[in-house]
Formats: sequence, structure tokens, C-alpha cells
Amino acid sequence: MIEELYNKYFHDVYLYLKSLCKNDSLAEELTQETFFKAMKSLDQFKGDSDVRVWLCQIAKFSFYDYCRKKKLHTDIDISEYAMDTGVSIEATLEDADTAQRIHIILHNMQDPYKEVFTLRVFGELSFRQIASLFGKTENWAAVTFHRAKQKIMHAIQNN
Repeated sequence: MIEELYNKYFHDVYLYLKSLCKNDSLAEELTQETFFKAMKSLDQFKGDSDVRVWLCQIAKFSFYDYCRKKKLHTDIDISEYAMDTGVSIEATLEDADTAQRIHIILHNMQDPYKEVFTLRVFGELSFRQIASLFGKTENWAAVTFHRAKQKIMHAIQNN
């Protein structure tokens, strides 16, 4: 069964990971790891969601684990996503302390806001792709992303 899943979904999982890490060889390595983890936990898959979504969730956590182990941090560039709130994100991010606060805000944010924001900004996924991962509509993904932006901007303004 895992071989069938591998053949059917390898390319999708690989492209998803490549969108997260922006590195072909790392994406391939993490894709292999994803299917290894899936094989070990296949009995835990209840079928409540699409197999592709389940595999992408495993892939996402594999990528996060990799980043945590390597102590990788991605600078947040949300200037193109920022609302007109009077706060200059560009100027804010010049300050390392403020950039760290934004990372903390994002880290402490509730799902699905944190995940949707991360997939959109860091993963550069379209709203359609995000919606597909969650089994929701594009509109849901766009609204959730907008609300995540609002939460970040509100937290920045109030700190």
C-alpha cells in the first residue's frame, strides 16, 4: 500500500516541500522521510481526510523538525501582506528585537491562523493550495490569512 501511495503522491509532496524549503535536494530528502514516517504510522491514518493532506501534514512537520534541529530561522517578510495600519513593517523589521517579537507572535498564534500565514508567507502557496491542504474553500484560506495578518499587526501595535 505504501508503494502505491508513494507512486501516486510523491510528486505532490515533493512540490509542497520544495515550496517550503526552496531547495531541491532537501525537498527530496524530506519527501523520502515523509513517506518513511507515513509507512510507520499508516495504521494511525483513519481516513478522515484526503491522503494527500495527511502526507502534506507529515511533510510539514518533517520540515519544521529539520528547521528546529538545524536552528534555521526564516526572516519574515510580510511587507507585501501588511495592512495599512500606520505601522511600517519594513522599518519594524530593521530592528532585530522587533523581528524576534514577530516570530514570537507567530509562534504563539493559534491554528489555523499560524499555519495558513506560514504556508502563505514562507511556503508561498496560493490560497487554492492552502485551501486544498485544509479541505476548505479558497475564500476560507484568504479570510483566515487576512485575520492572521490582523492579529500580527494588532500585537505589534499593542507592544
